[in-house]
Amino acid sequence: MTVATRSHVAVEGLSVAAYTIPTDAPESDGTLEWDSTTIVVVEARAGNETGLGYTYAPAAAGAVIDEKLRDIVHGADALAVRRTWARCAAELRNAGRPGLGFTALSAVDIALWDLKARLLEQPLATLLDARHETVPVYGSGGFTSYSLERLREQLGGWVADGIPRVKRKISREPEPVARP
Repeated sequence: MTVATRSHVAVEGLSVAAYTIPTDAPESDGTLEWDSTTIVVVEARAGNETGLGYTYAPAAAGAVIDEKLRDIVHGADALAVRRTWARCAAELRNAGRPGLGFTALSAVDIALWDLKARLLEQPLATLLDARHETVPVYGSGGFTSYSLERLREQLGGWVADGIPRVKRKISREPEPVARP
């Protein structure tokens, strides 16, 4: 039996880790200031393959995965991602739906879709039927803590690289700033 014709492949393991990565300089948007970002990384294993998923969230999202989702995912059919997602979503009913719980679930979901694609030896975009000839992209950044020089460099660099759209943060000031 080839990988592509498997009908059930049990998820054998789930690894979760959180990493806090400092930013190169303080960043801010219209609501907060920060000097680091935390990423929660999930690896799902089955049939000699590993799927990778992640989310930007507090390390507590990893604890939600360990406490609420791990037992549901372990042993579940790696090829039935939607079914596993529904079971996990039901488990999170009183634990943060929406919120931290679904942030945790998103990392698991991405890892399971990646695992399924690897098991079926298909590109993930093909598995999700997400092929497009072109995709509009934009650069996202422009933090309010950046100097004008850094903003020009970042946003102008994206345009110079052929990215025709950019998104930047506007202000942290609640009142309009008077212009001379």
